[in-house]
Amino acid sequence: MSLRGRIDLVSEGQWWFCLKHMRVEPDKGCPNKDRMGPYASEQEAAGALRRAADRNKAWDEAEEDDD
Repeated sequence: MSLRGRIDLVSEGQWWFCLKHMRVEPDKGCPNKDRMGPYASEQEAAGALRRAADRNKAWDEAEEDDD
């Protein structure tokens, strides 16, 4: 069995984006304090930083509108 197959079995659908290593990890990885997630797929985890940046921008714009 390949490493990819073992990671898929271990993760059972949970993926994280590691802020320490700046990469997607399966459930068994760095401590959660260093990660964003969990996400249902590798692709969702890979987009974690972009979604966070988009949300921050939207919140900043909403704050400016309130002022």
